[in-house]
Amino acid sequence: MNPGDRLRFDLLNPICILTLCLVGLLFIYSAQISYEGGHWKRQMFWVIIGLGFYNVVSIINYKIFLEYAHIIYIFGIVGLILTMPFSPISFEDMGARRWIDLGLTRVQPTEGAKIGTLIMTASILARSDIGTVKDSLFVLAKVSGVFLLPILLIFLQPDLGSTLVFPPVIFSLLYVSRLSEKFFMSAFAAFVLSLAVLAADIYGYSQHLQAQREVSKSNSEVKIDDYQSWLPIRNYQRNRILTFVAPDVVDPSGTGASWNANQAKISAATGGLSGKGLFKGTQAQLGYLPQAVAHNDFIFSVIAEETGFLGSAFVLGLFCLIVANGIRIAGLARDRFGMQLAIGVSILFLVHFFINIGMTIGITPITGLPLPFLSYGGSFVLSCFILQGLVQSIYRHRKDFS
Repeated sequence: MNPGDRLRFDLLNPICILTLCLVGLLFIYSAQISYEGGHWKRQMFWVIIGLGFYNVVSIINYKIFLEYAHIIYIFGIVGLILTMPFSPISFEDMGARRWIDLGLTRVQPTEGAKIGTLIMTASILARSDIGTVKDSLFVLAKVSGVFLLPILLIFLQPDLGSTLVFPPVIFSLLYVSRLSEKFFMSAFAAFVLSLAVLAADIYGYSQHLQAQREVSKSNSEVKIDDYQSWLPIRNYQRNRILTFVAPDVVDPSGTGASWNANQAKISAATGGLSGKGLFKGTQAQLGYLPQAVAHNDFIFSVIAEETGFLGSAFVLGLFCLIVANGIRIAGLARDRFGMQLAIGVSILFLVHFFINIGMTIGITPITGLPLPFLSYGGSFVLSCFILQGLVQSIYRHRKDFS
C-alpha cells in the first residue's frame, strides 16, 4: 500500500459538518437569549468532544468494526436494556425512560444502539451471499432479528420517533445487496397493510375523541385515557398523528396537542426571503415556540424565522451535500462492508433531515427526531460525529486491502 493513501482525507463532509455545528451553536443561543439559557455552552462542549471522536474513528481502519460487530451490537443492546424500569440507573423524564444516569451526565443509549445495529447489519450482509428470497431466508431472518430487538426496546421506552429511523435503513441496505424484487414487493404489501391497520386505529381514536367532546357538553364526566386498542400505541402518540392529519379533531382550539406544530409553521412562514434578522425572531424568544423544544427538535424553525428562505436553503444545501457525498463514498468503497456502512449512514441522516425539517413545516408528523449537528443533545451529537467518522474512514482506507 502507498503510504500516501493514509493521508487521503475527504474535505467536503467535515466542512459541511463544522458549518452546521457553528450554525447550531448560534441559533441554540438565539433560541434561549430571552432567558439566558446555557445550552449553547454545553453544546459547544459536546461538539469539541465529538470532533475528537470523529478524528479517532476516521483514522481507524473501518474493517476493524467488521471483526468486532457482535461486541459493538451487544453493547448497544445492553445500553437499551439499562433504560428499562428495573434498572437502577435508568432515568425517566416526561413519561419516557430513554436515558441512563451515569452521575456526571445522562446518556441516551438509543444513539449507541443505532450505530451498533448498523454495523452489525452491514457485517451480516457483507459476509453473506444473497440471491433469491428462498436462498436468503436465513440471512433475512438474522437481519430482521438484529433490527427488531432494538426497535422493540426503543419502542418500550417509549420513543416512536427513533424507531422510524430503522426501517428505511434496513430496506436501503437490503436493496443495495440486490435482494430479490419479490421480497420488496412483499414488504411493500406488508407496509400498506400496516398503514391500513394504523389508519383504522387512528380513525377509531378520532371517533372516540369526538364522542368525548359531545359527552363533555352535557357536563358528564369525561375520561381521556379510556380508549382501548390492541395496538401498542399510547394516546399521546395518536395525538401526534392526528395533529398532522386532522388537527381540528384532536385540538380544535389550537392550544393543545397542535400548539408546537402551529408555532413551528408560523416561525418558518414569517421568515420571508431573508428572515427577521439574527436574534430578532419572536416565536422562540417570546415563548410561543416552547423553551423545551425550540433549541432541539424545532431548531430549524428558529433558523427559518431569523434567516428566511435563503438561510433555510443554505442549511438544506449542506445536508444534501453530506448525504450525496456519503453515497459517493459508498460507490468508492472497494468492499461490501464499506459500501453498506456508507449507504446506511447516509440514509439514516437523510431520514433525520427529512422528518425533522418536515415536521417544522407541516409535511410530516411530530416525532421528536432531532436535526443532526444543529439540535441540542450530547448523545446525539456524539453519535452523529461517530457515524460520519465511519464514512471518512471508508474514504481514507478504501485502498487499504490485505
